[in-house]
Amino acid sequence: MGIIDWFKNRPTQFDGDRQSNQMTQWAIDKAVTLTNPRLKLVRAYQERLAPAVETSVRYLRQTVLALPPAIKVCTANWSSDPVLRAFFVAAADIPNALSRSSNLRTLFDKYPDLDEAYFILALRYNEQRVLGVALQGEVVQREVAQTVVGFSDPEARICGQRDTEVRLLLGTQGYEYLVAQALSQIGEDRSERRELEDNRALIRSRLRLLQQQGPGLGSVFGSAPVGSSERLKLEAQLLENERQLETIGSLQSVLDAELEILREVLANPQRYLSVEKKQLRLSTMNVVLDKTSTDVASDVVFSLAELSGTPALQRAFVMARLARSDLPAARINFAEAQRYL
Repeated sequence: MGIIDWFKNRPTQFDGDRQSNQMTQWAIDKAVTLTNPRLKLVRAYQERLAPAVETSVRYLRQTVLALPPAIKVCTANWSSDPVLRAFFVAAADIPNALSRSSNLRTLFDKYPDLDEAYFILALRYNEQRVLGVALQGEVVQREVAQTVVGFSDPEARICGQRDTEVRLLLGTQGYEYLVAQALSQIGEDRSERRELEDNRALIRSRLRLLQQQGPGLGSVFGSAPVGSSERLKLEAQLLENERQLETIGSLQSVLDAELEILREVLANPQRYLSVEKKQLRLSTMNVVLDKTSTDVASDVVFSLAELSGTPALQRAFVMARLARSDLPAARINFAEAQRYL
């Protein structure tokens, strides 16, 4: 199976309900295929990767299975669902956000008999400290330090026909993200080696050119004699370049180092990806309140994903479901259409 085929069949590969030797073998094969297929040349590469891969799969499995059940996203539920009220300023913002989702529309088009779709509703999240007004008993206090949370740029991601399918896709994409972090680190090492090899070729060319400008036609046509100091300088640079390449090692040692990078990342998935359950008591203006506050407030529960790799991201999200009848009509992107006028 090629890489493209694997991406097409990801939902059937990552089993969120159980962890097996077959899943571990699949995960090892795909991690190696996506980073460097030549890692298979490293002795005992499967045995070295297996514990780390099992750690990542177990971590992702626990993460996706711990997510709360999907909430129903629709305009009618905005007034009664505290999560929707926190995410969207007004009920009308819900269809505006969903109308931009080509993923949902494609899913419903692909399955005409599908009445309800599941997806990840993700938003940008930020916390800001401000000075505001608060009611303490019957006394209004001003210039009170408060924390206000903000949600913006809602997007429908990872759509599926069932709750379990979306969880499988989320776990698979989490694994892909970890492999991508290893690949990013490996790429930095490869770039360093390529730069040293390019520098070596350039130094050798310059040294060869200088050596050719000695006695012979160079002197006949009046070329200035080459100073020995310049030649010695280039020779020293070449020796230093060779030393640095020896430090990086042979091809076999390079492959071994790349395998170790992949193993280290997969053995420590929490360094790069974490999902935290957030439960906040929010006012109607998304001000964080404590239990002693008498202001009107609701308990809002959502998940907060922290991606600390490259690039670093923070997203609030919930499992969501949407009825076909609640899918708004597609909106015309006038800015995009104007490009073709």
